[in-house]
Amino acid sequence: MIRIEHVSKQYGNFKVLNDCSIRIEEGEVVVICGPSGSGKSTLIKCINALEPYGDGRIFIDSVEVGKKGIKLSTLRTKVGMVFQHFELFPHLTIIENLVLAQRKVLGRSREEATGKAQKLLTRVGLSNQALKYPGALSGGQQQRVAIARALSMDPAVILFDEPTSALDPEMVREVLELMSELAREGMTMVIVTHEMGFARRVSDRVIFMDCGRIVEDVPTQQFFDTPRSDRAKDFLSKVLHD
Repeated sequence: MIRIEHVSKQYGNFKVLNDCSIRIEEGEVVVICGPSGSGKSTLIKCINALEPYGDGRIFIDSVEVGKKGIKLSTLRTKVGMVFQHFELFPHLTIIENLVLAQRKVLGRSREEATGKAQKLLTRVGLSNQALKYPGALSGGQQQRVAIARALSMDPAVILFDEPTSALDPEMVREVLELMSELAREGMTMVIVTHEMGFARRVSDRVIFMDCGRIVEDVPTQQFFDTPRSDRAKDFLSKVLHD
């Protein structure tokens, strides 16, 4: 589903990504973790062409992301994205936030797009919030709307960039429960997160990054039980016991 081959990226003399290679199969749930500044969010944004990269190549379902002539709007119908800060349109109602891209990008009729939106709002437990504006919802509710918006495009994969880091602690659970449900249904997901309990429970693999490099790319149980690198051992000793 996703193939990343020797991707590097730098800002001036600083190499934020350094020769990163990953393969993610359909239906896999992959967590990317590591210390702040390790390149996690940059890597996931390169997958969706939100960040340009220098060397290397990225493929989504056999379509090369950086290739000339590729329409980004077409690419992004394959790849949903859920951001740290929701990125909902504040001047549109909740249901309008879900309808807009369906109509503009997928060409769906208003009736079809609205029907899809209503079903997804029911699925995420927010059918009674459809006519409200984002500012009237809690952070957890807004993030569930953002997930519903991503699903409304029928993506092959959804990328999550630290989806709970901007939430109050009591709101984190409702978002993680929804993500767990998607994982159980077989959605291909790539998740940048610091929620290690969630990562251990839901993911198939863990990719650990440090200083722009992929230090470990292993099955989840192996990462938590027998990490190979000293850097991963040090990271886990801090995030699991602080």
